[in-house]
Amino acid sequence: MTALTLPSVPHLLTANSHPIEEIERHILDHQDDIEIWLRQQFNCAPAPFYASVDLRNAGYKLAPVDTNLFPAGFNNLNPASKPLCIQAIQVALERFCPDAKGIMIIPENHTRNLFYLENVASIQEYITLAGYRCALGTLRDDIDSPTTIQLPSGRNIVLNPIKRHDNNLSIGDFTPCAVLLNNDLSGGRPKLLEGIEQTMIPPLDLGWSNRYKSDHFQIYEEVAKSFAELIEIDSWLINPMFTNCGAIDFMKREGEDCLAENTDALLQRIQKKYDAYNIQEKPYIVIKADQGTYGMGIMVASSAEDVRRLNRKQRTRMSATKEGGDTSEVILQEGVPTRETWGDNKLTAEPVVYMVDHYVVGGFYRMHAKKTSTDNLNSPGMSFEPLAFAEACNMPDKHLAEDAGPNRFYAYGVIGRLALLAAAREIKAAD
Repeated sequence: MTALTLPSVPHLLTANSHPIEEIERHILDHQDDIEIWLRQQFNCAPAPFYASVDLRNAGYKLAPVDTNLFPAGFNNLNPASKPLCIQAIQVALERFCPDAKGIMIIPENHTRNLFYLENVASIQEYITLAGYRCALGTLRDDIDSPTTIQLPSGRNIVLNPIKRHDNNLSIGDFTPCAVLLNNDLSGGRPKLLEGIEQTMIPPLDLGWSNRYKSDHFQIYEEVAKSFAELIEIDSWLINPMFTNCGAIDFMKREGEDCLAENTDALLQRIQKKYDAYNIQEKPYIVIKADQGTYGMGIMVASSAEDVRRLNRKQRTRMSATKEGGDTSEVILQEGVPTRETWGDNKLTAEPVVYMVDHYVVGGFYRMHAKKTSTDNLNSPGMSFEPLAFAEACNMPDKHLAEDAGPNRFYAYGVIGRLALLAAAREIKAAD
């Protein structure tokens, strides 16, 4: 097996042209120590196959707010990141399944979302170019023969029914060595996938039917503390405070008092940090479903009364999750306002970092014309701007101007990899 050498973080441009903040400068000054430490950590807890991390840069604070182990935006990456993706996929598959020749991808069931399917087409293309046979299987019961779907880009994908023989999955005469999930299992663990002998990437235990955001951020808190000691900073600068409640029913208003009390307590904790750092903004929190993704079941609160005053429409929206599920538990997370904007219209933006194995392969800005710096941008009406490659350069340049985008993106890549490390430890604990 030939070892491949990839850059830890590609050289990318960012939207933020403000001077490099203290936290970003601190990361740049400790670059060598950081890279050594991250290599050691991923040796102990190998990275997941792929992941994406939503970041928020408030200037005084740079932190992850969500980590997705079934990333759905590879089509939003700049085309120049294709070689990095292909090489990283080769490294990852050689680790997960050294003898693999064929890979089956199982995507989400919502085949009407053509933009999501563009993501699937990109993943399939990268795996094929990495030297593997690759086919798409589907869990949909209404697809009983190969079904071709034409995409807006002009590409086509073919969704195939999956057959199970004993403990192996196949598509026609194609029996893959590994199965790659791009389906987050919000609707539960399909019986078809239980107990198969092929390598399942990621494991079923990492789907939203089993996984909790609060567990992830508890592990991330430990990662952030260790990292903060390494570079001698307050871990709060890279870690959003959080707490969670027990069972809650928004429609019946059960658990509302607990939610309001925890909201007030978390806001007070944040305010103490704001006071310590002389931050004049008003703190807020983001309340979201502890399981699930796609920006559903999310609200912003700046007081306990915001929780108590929810009208029926707001409570209905908070109750709904992907695949028609109900929100029964929530995580309360410190709100981190975004300082990023994009374009002449100054669209509110946040960076999303994409990784394959423990390599950063690119990223994009999620933008929204109708949202403010404190809003959730993962909502209808959002748009995306790929982060463009500035020039061929594998690492940041400390001699560049203080507002240099490549240096800023290096800091984003480091924080993204910290969240990735937390996910790696999640997976190790689940084994």
